[in-house]
Amino acid sequence: MKTPLDPIRFMAPLLAGWLCLPVIGAGAPSTLSRPAIYDEQMDGAKQIASALAVAKKEHKRVLLQFGANWCGWCHRLHHLFQTAPPIAAKLKEAYVVVLVDVNKDHNARINKQYGNPTQHGLPVLVILDAEGKTLVTQDTGKLEAGDHHDPAKVLAFLTRWAPRK
Repeated sequence: MKTPLDPIRFMAPLLAGWLCLPVIGAGAPSTLSRPAIYDEQMDGAKQIASALAVAKKEHKRVLLQFGANWCGWCHRLHHLFQTAPPIAAKLKEAYVVVLVDVNKDHNARINKQYGNPTQHGLPVLVILDAEGKTLVTQDTGKLEAGDHHDPAKVLAFLTRWAPRK
């Protein structure tokens, strides 16, 4: 005679393994590797100086995205910037984007220079005019809708702060 399966004993190892899986996109660090989008060695001041030179020449704004490679929301915003056609087009047309790494106080001086935008969490956006003057600091939480950034809100923000033609 076969012994009936005890569902608790049978499912317990499966559930235990499932509960240990990282939650992708939950904003929490994960053990899965993601491609690094922030250069953890780069000097933010040099990045911004280069971006300002391009912005001045091309009559654009500079968009600073402060974040870190472990930040799930940073990856989500970066992905949206690259894959949503109207957003990618607006960025290309009007902005020079700089990803400023702030992991473990990297570029702390730059964070302080721009008014400590990371106090709002990560990612956070700062838009500069071509002369380097801060125009706006945006808490990206206000651009979210549930578990993602709302493309319409992001595009409206980028459009509002784009240089006038």
